[in-house]
Amino acid sequence: MNITINQVLQSYIDPLTASEYAALERSLLAEGCRDALVLWNDVLIDGHNRYAICRQHGIEFKTIQNASFTSLDDVMLWMIDNHLARRSVSDFQRGVLALRKKEIVAARSPAPVSAQDAPDGENAPKPPMSTREEVAKAARLSSNQISQIEKIQKAASPELVEAVRSGTISINAAATVASLPPEEQVAAVAGGKKLLRQAAKEIREQRAATRTPREPKVHVSQDTPETGNEPWAENAAQTPSEAERLRGEIASLKQRVVQLQAQNVELEQRIAALIDAS
Repeated sequence: MNITINQVLQSYIDPLTASEYAALERSLLAEGCRDALVLWNDVLIDGHNRYAICRQHGIEFKTIQNASFTSLDDVMLWMIDNHLARRSVSDFQRGVLALRKKEIVAARSPAPVSAQDAPDGENAPKPPMSTREEVAKAARLSSNQISQIEKIQKAASPELVEAVRSGTISINAAATVASLPPEEQVAAVAGGKKLLRQAAKEIREQRAATRTPREPKVHVSQDTPETGNEPWAENAAQTPSEAERLRGEIASLKQRVVQLQAQNVELEQRIAALIDAS
């Protein structure tokens, strides 16, 4: 039987961890492949890990055809919905899959009708999956998490993406670290989970320190007119800005420490590699 592996479709599958793959392998060796692999013509669309293990060990398997698809996009949407429904799929991967579904649906949808071209009294219909809220609902995540995943996809280095995919760092922390230059992201990942968390913390602290402070609220009796020359007025205007400046300096120094630690880890790795080469 000729079975084709489509690399694009296979990329929709969240890779199993080493322990998960070993558990599946033990199950197939002990009980055989009980669930049939699903094909679209000769393309495998469900059961990639089982197929690889069965081929490796010569385990017999069955196949079934799903003839309901008319295009590769139909297959992609079916695979995405299939994986979104599984509990074993991580939050990050569900967000990635939901965003892919949004792209496919948008490409298949007709061009939106403008408000001017819509019939009188009717609002122009919105295509499905066109809002962040709809994407979040499909992924069972919050709109903020979807926004963070979009940022990771746009700005994160491959090493950082792999770290969040494997669960080494949270979505929230990865989106924060993604604001660093790529080389600093790589160095932070090389430093391990502790350095990644510390880097995310320092970035948040720096952002908080540089945020424009709110105007201080001072209670003044309605019966007392303000002149702007009261003793409290000068202190209220000056003290918060000085405190914010100091917090900003502290946050900058902390972030510099994190950067130096990441550079130190990278240098240690280079030295180790040179020693091994010699």
